[in-house]
Amino acid sequence: MTSESLAQAITRAGGAVELLRNQNWPAFTFPVAPEFTNWRDEQRAWNTTVALMDQSHHMTQLFLGGTDLIPLLESISPNTFATFRPGIAKQLISVNQDGYLIGDGILFYNSEEREGLVLIGHHLLIDWVRFNVEKAEAAGKDVHHRLEGNSHMRQGPPTFYRYELQGPAANEVMEKLFGGPVPEVKFFHIGDFTIAGRAVKGLRHGMAGQPGFEFFGPWDDNQVVLDAILEAGAEFGIRRVGAKAYSATPLEAGWVPTPFPAIFDDDLAEYREWLPADRAGSIAGSLFSDDIHDYYMTPYDLGLGRSVRFDHDFHGRAALERHKETQKRHKVTLLWNAEDVADVVRSQVEPGIPAKFLDFPKGRYGLYQMDEVRQDDKPVGISTDAGYVAYDQLYMSLATLDVDIADGSVVEVVWGEDPISQKHSVDAEHRQVRIRATVAPAPFHDWARTVYRAND
Repeated sequence: MTSESLAQAITRAGGAVELLRNQNWPAFTFPVAPEFTNWRDEQRAWNTTVALMDQSHHMTQLFLGGTDLIPLLESISPNTFATFRPGIAKQLISVNQDGYLIGDGILFYNSEEREGLVLIGHHLLIDWVRFNVEKAEAAGKDVHHRLEGNSHMRQGPPTFYRYELQGPAANEVMEKLFGGPVPEVKFFHIGDFTIAGRAVKGLRHGMAGQPGFEFFGPWDDNQVVLDAILEAGAEFGIRRVGAKAYSATPLEAGWVPTPFPAIFDDDLAEYREWLPADRAGSIAGSLFSDDIHDYYMTPYDLGLGRSVRFDHDFHGRAALERHKETQKRHKVTLLWNAEDVADVVRSQVEPGIPAKFLDFPKGRYGLYQMDEVRQDDKPVGISTDAGYVAYDQLYMSLATLDVDIADGSVVEVVWGEDPISQKHSVDAEHRQVRIRATVAPAPFHDWARTVYRAND
């Protein structure tokens, strides 16, 4: 990790936009096998049979505790903690003083023990929480933390294994595992189970638009639990999901995995001095503005308003209350036009300057993929995570668009950079093109499979 802080790097580059558009961000690979069968088969499994996703390795974990922890989290998060207790999880978010999103992650309240809470996700929110915890520790507060990087960054095994089981046959697999009916567990609640004689916890949720459980427990039990799940799922056609297929799960879940962090204003100046520059990520895509604020999004822009409660004081509350009353954008799925996608792919095998390369199953070329969306040649929003879903045979992206753009509307995604950045992940020579896309809900499943396909 570089010793240069984000603040120093911004000064060196001449601005935050200049830094992040040209900063290299290594291609993200999940530390599991790329494919077990093939990524199309594995993607289809969570819609047709049952899929097992190994989430033990790719996320950063921040273990937390102390009697002053909850008050600290309340001070930096719009989430309510009024009923937060062991056996519950929540999608934690944080905003800057102007109500723009810094990041999100899943906060597990496992127990009252020393490391009984753990925040899991990409490092964007975790770094902000860690900064605040370290300040509180230095001030003598009863808080403590332990950072556990993902398997690319960490030496040795993780604290927990994490196995996500979901798909139409998931309940049947679990009934076989448990030797009886699956216990009722409310959404985002944590249940206690036994698998192959091992005590296991399970979070009730879904990662690819299908209901399921995330089972977790001490790493020493990982192989025994994994073998038991695979054995129970064999007769139901269970598929292990590799890194390629897993990368597309947010598209089906309707979750933007790496929203741009609003950390470039005066209220976070001290944080930028603390944060290493190489943890700031990079901007990819056609959205180009010299004003860093044009990349910011509110929780409401990304469908995270359900996490906001104004029952306590927190950093950015007044601004977020104003955003709630004046919501300008909303989260959608964009279903890309098949002919236009084919034209982009075909340009790679024809003479002349091609369109920017479009990868399958995921088209992301920086930590923050941000492509301009236009309608009638007017900017109407930002397209983020993009990729291919094999079950529906659709290329798509998650986007935040002006609230008056309805489902079924046709917009254009501007694909390719102009000017072209210096990032190694982007072709040094390519031409910018426009890809038509139909606006759909996020998640898209029911609408796409009834309305969109009926009119296809």
